[in-house]
Amino acid sequence: MTQSAPFETDRDAAPARAGAIPSGGPRGGAPSRVGTRLVEVVVPVYNEEHVLERCVRRLHAYLDETFPYDYRITVADNASIDGTWAVATALAAEIPQVRAVHLDLKGRGRALRQVWGDSDADVVAYMDVDLSTGLEAFLPLVAPLLSGHSDLAIGSRLHRGSAVVRGPKREFISRTYNVLLRATMAAKFSDAQCGFKAARTDVVQRLLSEVEDNAWFFDTELLLLAERSGLRIHEVPVDWVDDPDSRVDIVRTVLDDLRGMARVARRSLSGATRLPVPPRVQQARLAPGLGWQLASFAVVGTLSTAAYVLLYLGLRQLVPALPANALALMVTAVANTALNRRFTFGVTGSRDALKHQVEGGIAFLIGLGLSSGAIALLGLARPQAGHGAELTALVVANALATVVRFVLLRVWVFGPGRGARGRRG
Repeated sequence: MTQSAPFETDRDAAPARAGAIPSGGPRGGAPSRVGTRLVEVVVPVYNEEHVLERCVRRLHAYLDETFPYDYRITVADNASIDGTWAVATALAAEIPQVRAVHLDLKGRGRALRQVWGDSDADVVAYMDVDLSTGLEAFLPLVAPLLSGHSDLAIGSRLHRGSAVVRGPKREFISRTYNVLLRATMAAKFSDAQCGFKAARTDVVQRLLSEVEDNAWFFDTELLLLAERSGLRIHEVPVDWVDDPDSRVDIVRTVLDDLRGMARVARRSLSGATRLPVPPRVQQARLAPGLGWQLASFAVVGTLSTAAYVLLYLGLRQLVPALPANALALMVTAVANTALNRRFTFGVTGSRDALKHQVEGGIAFLIGLGLSSGAIALLGLARPQAGHGAELTALVVANALATVVRFVLLRVWVFGPGRGARGRRG
């Protein structure tokens, strides 16, 4: 496992590299810049001589006219075999804010790893050479990073505010991939593959040593590692138009991404990744009142469970398991809601008491469904099971229902935004 230093804000300027044509010189006619903050925009390319000059000139013109911070455009040539490098070096020689870097091996991730890893900018970003993403989103992308609010930022084509034009095949693949990430990796970001991302340089340089992929899965792996480290990822809606000249091998990319997901999942399960977290994550505390509420809810839950067990065992001598469970659960649910209302959430007086019981009844119904299902499954699996086995299955089902109950009570029934109530002073 690679050891990583803690996240810091200080960093030394990166040394000059062989094969790089540096930027420099004054910017004529530029708008007023904010302080001395520097943003480096990387454009990874492979055999793009036919579009590279148009892309770089358009990007440079936009940033020079509208961007309020210092910037650098770095063309990262991924071992092109056409005239891409010649175009890149000519642009770097002509435009002070442009430089060119040549790599001997292919791979978008490899290019970003090298340029981002050596960068002395405050924020690093990248965008695809076709500029499919509207440049108007670039300042909203990097602003939260420059302010220190967020650590990474991504353009999202799946955001509600995005305007996207692309074919049904790519739309289906993109949405399916991101659904898989959410379902299997618990990812919270909405669009892993959009070629429009940025990061605070000091943060991303700590992550790079842990990212294994050097191709298309690089973005996803970086974001997953960032999320697992407690870093804040900002999403920006974008205007995006599909490039009809795209030469990405979709099938191969999908297979590589699936293999990458499996590899990251194995590393997470084995505990191989141990990244340092930023100070704000280390210093995080429970939300105000949550500690007391958890403790009080646990005490009320313990008392309710004990009462439920006694009631169930008593009723079970008179009626079958299902009605015994329903009656015991109903009685203890009413008492549970009343006790949590008073002691856990500090709501006093008779105002809305009946309403709270009715809303708490939703949690009762969920618990009834889970416990009844447990009894039914036990009856199918072990028809001759005794009362002890029944009770064990019910306790497990009710434990799950307890988690649901706490969330419902805290967020909905006694949520802080549901009007003024008499609370504990």
